[in-house]
Amino acid sequence: MSHHISYDMSINEFLSVAASSAHVPGGGNVSAVVATLGASMGAMVASLTKGKKGYEEYQEQNEAILKTFMEGIEALKVMTLADIQAFDEYMATFKLPKDTDEQKKARGEAIQAAGQKATLAPLNVCRKCLELMKEAHKLAPFGNKGAISDCGVSAIILEAAIRAAMLSVDINLPSIKDQDFVKNVKAERALIFTEAEELKVDILYHMRARW
Repeated sequence: MSHHISYDMSINEFLSVAASSAHVPGGGNVSAVVATLGASMGAMVASLTKGKKGYEEYQEQNEAILKTFMEGIEALKVMTLADIQAFDEYMATFKLPKDTDEQKKARGEAIQAAGQKATLAPLNVCRKCLELMKEAHKLAPFGNKGAISDCGVSAIILEAAIRAAMLSVDINLPSIKDQDFVKNVKAERALIFTEAEELKVDILYHMRARW
């Protein structure tokens, strides 16, 4: 089923498959799609600031922010499909033969490697969302006043996507035996959550100050 999921689908088609018993799109994939929507709202504010009277002094900075948002949307699209693929590969390892000791060992190693890959795929989504929240944070103090609420929308959605995608990280950690890997992921998760929360609060503060 997974190879049928793509950004060429209509929203209705995507929702229909997401709500069905098909295992993809699952939580990580849906979180990445939600993240593209959050990023698009930041991009919209930058688009509405571009070339506008009264925002002349911010044009160079705004252009860089808009470019990063647009590239971020494309990166998140790739990450959505990478997450689906990583999950599929992880599920496939459990079907590997385990009749001999050699097969059991190979299967165990394949499960561990695929488990780490399936953990890093949604973590990459979280990293990208945090990067894009930093762009919204730069934009909030000067972005087009008429659309500045959408800077807040971008921040709230991107933070929610981080918290949601991180659940796909969390669920895999107990089955990973490499404790250094687990420790590093947990440390990064804590930092991402803290920074995302601080960015969101600050973006909303700047947003409301512009009303």
